[in-house]
Amino acid sequence: QVPLVESGGGLVQPGGSLRLSCVGFATIFSVYDMDWYRQAPGKQREPVASISSGGVTKYADSIKARFTISKNAAKNTVYLQMNSLKPEDTGVYYCKTTITSWGQGTQVTVSS
Repeated sequence: QVPLVESGGGLVQPGGSLRLSCVGFATIFSVYDMDWYRQAPGKQREPVASISSGGVTKYADSIKARFTISKNAAKNTVYLQMNSLKPEDTGVYYCKTTITSWGQGTQVTVSS
């Protein structure tokens, strides 16, 4: 299995925004559903958002109305737009499909 490549994390103040990117290969996002996960310090990895091959989106209750998942098939890229960030959004964010392995993730830190 090959990992996807996450990027776009960083340090942001509460209330700020970040856009994460997940780059795949071939037409993977046109064929497979893709999930964003996050792992907060000392906690288990949890799913936060998903987008199906057909474009149907789902969100965890904790981030609903603040985060938006989208994809650009031509660029083989899935995005996670994160607005109104809170300190509890801090963690390492990963993207994954059923045929890819875990990547290194991208660190998001929300702190004043």
